[in-house]
Amino acid sequence: MDPRAGGYWLINKPAGWTSFDVVNKLRHALRKKTSQRMKVGHAGTLDPFATGLLIVCYGSATKQIQELVALEKTYTGTMYLGATTPTYDADSPVNGTFPVEHLHEAILHETSKKFIGEILQTPPAFSAVKVNGQRAYNLARAGKEVELAPRKVVVYDFQLTRIALPEVDFRVTCSKGFYVRSLAYDFGRAVQSGAYLMRLCRTRIGAFMLENALTVEECIEQINRSEM
Repeated sequence: MDPRAGGYWLINKPAGWTSFDVVNKLRHALRKKTSQRMKVGHAGTLDPFATGLLIVCYGSATKQIQELVALEKTYTGTMYLGATTPTYDADSPVNGTFPVEHLHEAILHETSKKFIGEILQTPPAFSAVKVNGQRAYNLARAGKEVELAPRKVVVYDFQLTRIALPEVDFRVTCSKGFYVRSLAYDFGRAVQSGAYLMRLCRTRIGAFMLENALTVEECIEQINRSEM
């Protein structure tokens, strides 16, 4: 690779890193190698607790970011049934508990079918959606009530792959603008209980697959070994 030319990296984002942490790390390595400032950006945010495929573009390839963001995506994850959190995931403490005694595999599988197709989904209050010019998560963290309008998204496939209550593993393929955290929350309500997202991994973006991704460290090594 020639780091001065435009291109992209497939990165396996580790848990605990923000998507911008990855971008900043690779931007620094690129600048150190080339002694040049270069545009670097990612094609679709992953939450800090999530892992998996992140496409990072640099140079002229950053012009393709919106095209990459528009591609369908596949995720695997785990929902915890019987509880909710303010952020709809495991990054905040439980704020409500609900019964699960009435749940069984047939109910769960039947309910999952209702989420396939074009649906209306409300983003989490703790999200990057803008409300009157401010990020929703900033308002939510300040204790302000956040009202977000539901939006149309598409779920191409939603399968429950393991049921061991209170945990339920799943695989979902969806359109851009989809919040898997909201899927967990809405699924909990649909089965007359509650749910939050315990784990999440993005395995595919369009034709790009997680198995072809590098770790951040491997990518930096590749940048450092490249010839100028």
